[in-house]
Amino acid sequence: MRILDWEQLDPSERQAALARPHLASQANAVALAREVIDRVKCDGDAAVRELTRRFDGVELKDFLVSREEFAEARGALTDEQTEALMRSVANVRAYHRAQVTQGYGLETEPGVRCEQLIRSISSVGLYVPAGSAPLPSAVIMLAVPASLAGCPERILCTPPTVDGGAHPAILVAAQLCGIDTVFKVGGAQAIAALAYGTESIPKVEKIAGPGNIWVTAAKDLVSRDPYGASCDLPAGPSEVLVIADETARAAFVAADLLAQAEHDPLAQAILVTVSPELARAVAEALKEALPRLRRRAILAQSLLSCRCIVVPRIEVALEIANMYAPEHLLIQTHEPRQWLPEVRNAGAVFLGPWSAEALGDYCSGTNHVLPTYGHARSLSGLSVRDFQKTLSVQEVSLAGIRSLGPTAVTLANLEGLDAHAYAIEQRLAGAVH
Repeated sequence: MRILDWEQLDPSERQAALARPHLASQANAVALAREVIDRVKCDGDAAVRELTRRFDGVELKDFLVSREEFAEARGALTDEQTEALMRSVANVRAYHRAQVTQGYGLETEPGVRCEQLIRSISSVGLYVPAGSAPLPSAVIMLAVPASLAGCPERILCTPPTVDGGAHPAILVAAQLCGIDTVFKVGGAQAIAALAYGTESIPKVEKIAGPGNIWVTAAKDLVSRDPYGASCDLPAGPSEVLVIADETARAAFVAADLLAQAEHDPLAQAILVTVSPELARAVAEALKEALPRLRRRAILAQSLLSCRCIVVPRIEVALEIANMYAPEHLLIQTHEPRQWLPEVRNAGAVFLGPWSAEALGDYCSGTNHVLPTYGHARSLSGLSVRDFQKTLSVQEVSLAGIRSLGPTAVTLANLEGLDAHAYAIEQRLAGAVH
């Protein structure tokens, strides 16, 4: 881990210190995703079947997970594993239930009533990757808020295993969340099938869920097509930024950096600290832990982008965090909550030494589908609201149009839109009689 002194860096060096790994193959990913989408739109199930054979090396006759497969999945997990999934579902549901809101109505002035109604999205497709690791936690993070939002149709797509099945943990998590329609389809072809529909896979109105660079490219393409489907927030490689002072434990900090760095070779882990001694201790802790971890080949690549920045004050660390806008921000300092008001840009914040980021990934209750690659400057993590939409309603009385109509006429004429003014003037004329 490179250790940098922030005060000794010039502006360009500071920018480089906070640079994310470059997604070099993005153009190729977009081209491939477009090819996949066009084929699925044209040939439906046949294209999905051929693309699954090409990319996953699996020959599938049926995409839909059967009742027998669901039953077998239950038996494949231990009681401890099932109970862990159930506890995660309960906590995630408890946290997200508080996000459920009702519409409202009010009179902005006498005779003018305005309302907001909330409606669930009619059909949503949930995408759960299962490439280098199955992610039943992603099922929970997607399915629970979709359920609480009241979406009547919720279907899930996940890549098939080498034997043509679906990972049992993903199926059990889906059932625990009330989802019984799961298709064994992954990659850009799954996004295309959800966006446009095939003979077997229904078209949905919105797609949510993380994925690799090809999945992300496909989501972007279908979301820009009026005949496709909208999508949730853009997803990039995972990232974490830890702010720590001399009270932090080096082993804890190193473990949190490794936890995110193991996701992907392009994942990024950054430590910002006021303590040079801690920086050196964390670097040693990383070296010590790495050989013991199973995903050390991925870590060996992602840790090339890992760095430590030494700053003179915690206030500077917060400024850096807000510039970087990390997916995960960990504050491991004396009285960490005092710094929370200074945090503006972060997907999720973890306060204190015991708030391991991995708890948020799995079971504390908050959602782990978060903005990455700097999008936390303007976007939020997934929530119940992502599976709902609002409708505005207005109802104006005769007294209301008489009172407010002239103001609308003035504004319409100010904009040079005389048909707008005419629509109001007709009513004002009618209101005289």
